[in-house]
Amino acid sequence: MPATPTPLLAVPGLPAGPADIRLIVTDMDGTLLDDAKRIPDGLWPMLAELRRRDVLFSPASGRQYATLARQFAEVAEGMVFIAENGTYVVRDGVELSSDTMDRAVAAGVAHTVRRLVADGVDVGAVVCGKRSAYVERTDEAFLAEVRKYYVEHRIVEDVTAVEDDVIKVALFDFGFAEHSTAPALASVAATHQVVVSGEHWVDVMNRTANKGTALRALQRALGITPAQTMVFGDYLNDLEMLDAAEWSFAMANAHPRVVLRARHLAPSNNDDGVLRTISRVLGL
Repeated sequence: MPATPTPLLAVPGLPAGPADIRLIVTDMDGTLLDDAKRIPDGLWPMLAELRRRDVLFSPASGRQYATLARQFAEVAEGMVFIAENGTYVVRDGVELSSDTMDRAVAAGVAHTVRRLVADGVDVGAVVCGKRSAYVERTDEAFLAEVRKYYVEHRIVEDVTAVEDDVIKVALFDFGFAEHSTAPALASVAATHQVVVSGEHWVDVMNRTANKGTALRALQRALGITPAQTMVFGDYLNDLEMLDAAEWSFAMANAHPRVVLRARHLAPSNNDDGVLRTISRVLGL
C-alpha cells in the first residue's frame, strides 16, 4: 500500500468504465453520515440502482443492529448489517456471525468505569448484548448519547448482572476518550481489543472481533474477492476493514492513521464523499 492514499479524482487505477464491484461496505458516523448524523438523500435512489446491478451494500458500524435496521428499514431486505464493530452480523433478521465476550471480562470493564467515575472522570459504560444494550447511568446527557447508537437499550441497576450474550462494552467519555478513558483500560488491553471508535467512544471486544474479520467472513460466504470490494472508513475501528478491500477509501476527514492505511482518499462525509466515490468508480 502507498504511504499516502491517492485522492479520488487523481486515482491512476480508476477504470475507464465501471469497476467490477460486488460489495460496498461503509462505516456510518463520520463516513456515510454527515456531522449532523444525517444519511444523504441521494443514498436511497443509489441503493435501488446498486440492487438492480446486484451490488450488495452493507453498513458496518459500532452502532447496534437494532439501530441500523431502523435506519435502513425501508431497504433492509437482503442487506447485511455488520453491527457492533463486527461482533454481530445479521441479514434479514438471521445471525450470520457473532463474537461474544466472557461476561467476567465485561464486568471487569464496568468496574473500571465505576472507578473512573469515582475519580471524577465523566464516563459511562454501555454493555452491549444481542438483545439490548444496558446502562446504569440515568442522567439525560449520557442517555442522549446512548440513544444515538443504541435504539434498544435498558436502564438496569447493575450492568454486570444482565442475562444476555455480551458482544461488546462501549464507553462514552464526555472528554477526549483516546487520552483519558482508553489508557485506564491497559490491563484489559493485554487480552482484549480496546478500540477508540470516535472522539468520545472506546469499545472493548474480543481480540478476534473487528469489522475486518466480519467482512472477510462475509466475502468468503458470498464468494466475493477483495478486488470486488469497496470500503469506506474514517476512524480507528475501521482499520482492519480497510485491509480487506482493494478499493479502500479513507474520508478526507479521517483520523491520520486511517488516511495512511487506506489506498485512496474520498471527499469528506460532509461532501457526500461515499456517494460521490461510488458514482465515480461504478460509473453511475
